[in-house]
Amino acid sequence: MTPLFDLNGVSVARGGRTILDGISLRLDPGDRLALVGANGAGKTTLLRTLVGLERQTAGQIVAFGAERRIERDFREVRARAGFLFQDPDDQLFAPTVIEDVAFGPLNLGLDAKAATGRAMATLDRLGLLHLASRITHHLSGGEKRLVSLATVLAMEPQALLLDEPTNALDPAHLERLTALLMATDMAMIVVSHDHGFLERLTDRALLLQGGCLAPATLHRHRHVSEHVHVHPGEEPHDHVPAG
Repeated sequence: MTPLFDLNGVSVARGGRTILDGISLRLDPGDRLALVGANGAGKTTLLRTLVGLERQTAGQIVAFGAERRIERDFREVRARAGFLFQDPDDQLFAPTVIEDVAFGPLNLGLDAKAATGRAMATLDRLGLLHLASRITHHLSGGEKRLVSLATVLAMEPQALLLDEPTNALDPAHLERLTALLMATDMAMIVVSHDHGFLERLTDRALLLQGGCLAPATLHRHRHVSEHVHVHPGEEPHDHVPAG
């Protein structure tokens, strides 16, 4: 099986500080990977590096079967891997929703009619068709998040790179997003502090800490209320407090 992404010894430094230190990572078709770690650990930097928005200072990036080094190499990667930014306002810039969602297909070479048709179909699939003519900056935070996802899906990517996709979502929008992502067979890397969301959606987890990756398990504890933690390198099992 040819991996979608295959990183070997990738490092990224910025301002004299090493952010990623010899990262190796493989994402195969159908993989659903949770990327967890503290704020500032470099999770967003790693996603940006995968699509060439950050440049590695060492190591090798192979994406969709070819080594990627320079900007021209990464243009194809960005067309085939949909990157959902952490802040929707960094992703949405057109006056209306339909223009935002059609922008990616237009950049892929579709004519205006075909791009608009694909955008409308994507919004319809997400239950967002009623927003098509809305002014983008008038949307709620949850609506902006879902429209941002629509801009990514309209490009029909082979992989999804999702940076804190549950930010600003109320329970109804969160459930809609979760159901949509669970229904797709696309490979994905998901950065999130919502470990319950990750447990439902992903198959394995990696912890980014000190610039390095280590296997992790989304781990459930039973206390007075139940919530999910991350423990590096452990097999899943339940802890029940004594007494």
